[in-house]
Amino acid sequence: MAMQSAERSDALPYLGYGLGLRVEHYEALRAQPSGVDWLEIVSENYMVQGGLPLTWLDRFRERFPLVMHGVSMSIGSTDPLDDDYLARLVTLARRIEPAWVSDHLCWTGVQGVNLHDLMPLPYTEEALDHVVARVQQVQDRLKRRILLENVSSYVSYADSQLTEWEFLAEVAGRADCMILLDINNVHVSAKNHGFSALDYLHGIPVSRVQQFHLAGYEQGERLIIDTHDAPVSNAVWDLYTEAVRRFGRVSTMIERDDHFPPLAELKAELEHARMLAEPLLRDAA
Repeated sequence: MAMQSAERSDALPYLGYGLGLRVEHYEALRAQPSGVDWLEIVSENYMVQGGLPLTWLDRFRERFPLVMHGVSMSIGSTDPLDDDYLARLVTLARRIEPAWVSDHLCWTGVQGVNLHDLMPLPYTEEALDHVVARVQQVQDRLKRRILLENVSSYVSYADSQLTEWEFLAEVAGRADCMILLDINNVHVSAKNHGFSALDYLHGIPVSRVQQFHLAGYEQGERLIIDTHDAPVSNAVWDLYTEAVRRFGRVSTMIERDDHFPPLAELKAELEHARMLAEPLLRDAA
């Protein structure tokens, strides 16, 4: 499979190989930063007025490029966008000057109720128009493009008119935003819904992909559950190599949100990503 090359549609930087910043690794990461090129923060953890979280964040900002990744923008909800949330997001972005800001292509609540989960959307023209308009509102507020991430899903809608990848590609094109392509989520949803993960990759425009996520999952009795509490699976590593072949040099990050191993183990996974990707990128140069 030949690697495709395309001019990026924006000027966002390439950052290399990074980790999600979690409090469990603050001390170890500050003492041993080598092998980690950049850090992704969960935006909501630092959207505060002051205190220890921001003190730590300022320390890491001195050493690493940072990106912001949100979990509660609820871009697909029918509730109005949360103005207070967006104001605090803008404040944090101004403080740390992230390379980019991302969230999920999903909804997380309705009628003021937060479900604390990332719920999939119906892939319809009506939903597409709705999401595109809201993405444009957010980008106008932030004065920058955002990245939207594909989520893992366990249910689908009977009235969907598009595939998930067609919907994601259309949102990115019409709203002029970028994509955070979660390779683990592609694999999980492909297995849960019976579609081809490779079809998904080939349905996403090369020029829109700015970041990759890699993570682990739990194999349930009937479904794969996106838990972020285990090492990256062999199947996801295989899919990552296909993604590198298609999309080229894309900033890559390991996510871990539970069952935290020592930092050295996450660094080893990150080095494995580097060892898989760099020969392919050199061969394509």
